[in-house]
Amino acid sequence: MWLNTTASPFLLTGFPGMEKVHQWISIPLLVAYISILFGNSTLLFIIRDDHNLHEPMYYFLAMLAATDLGVTLTTMPTVLGVLWLNHREISHGACFSQAYFIHTLSVMESGVLLAMAYDRFIAIHNPLRYTSILNDTWVIKIGVAVLTRAGLSIMPVIIRLHWFPYCQSHVLSYAFCLHQDIIKLACADISFNRLYPVVVVFAMVLLDFLIIIFSYILILKTVMGIASGEERAKALNT
Repeated sequence: MWLNTTASPFLLTGFPGMEKVHQWISIPLLVAYISILFGNSTLLFIIRDDHNLHEPMYYFLAMLAATDLGVTLTTMPTVLGVLWLNHREISHGACFSQAYFIHTLSVMESGVLLAMAYDRFIAIHNPLRYTSILNDTWVIKIGVAVLTRAGLSIMPVIIRLHWFPYCQSHVLSYAFCLHQDIIKLACADISFNRLYPVVVVFAMVLLDFLIIIFSYILILKTVMGIASGEERAKALNT
């Protein structure tokens, strides 16, 4: 049984001290949101429609575009709700769900970037075996692994949010919900929720970044070892 089913809703802050210019602030944000939606949707449509782009590199690029779309669609409703309608209340369930998707998509983006680096490594290091190594089955498996890793890694801290009592201020610091902001309002031992995200960042996001850097070092080493200047330029372009 959840402890917060009847608790008071959280209040989103927005931009403190700038309430009089919220309408003006919303204009560049709306332009940015529309640009992100249009750009990523167009990219997804082109990749889906053009059979010449049905390759691992473009599949991973489509996953990255879908991740960006997910982050935008997750945060946009509450941000514009605060700026346009001054709608600041958000239920605990909606807030926890928003935090879950924001953090999951962030970890997923790191995983997709790692998959893209792996794709380029195979394309440079084993060009003749590229299509046999990264076939459709493996691309699907990598995509599922990236999604599953992100979804499961964030779930423990979000589940615990449902059990915390919130007896302090219910005012959040932003126009959307983040885990680190929510736990500041909890009247309970939040040691696990403070430590676990640090572990996730170091074990996944930071590790992904280091592997990506290492993979590109290997790629450059392979490219520099190509004797032909023309072939080297072609490899760099790849």
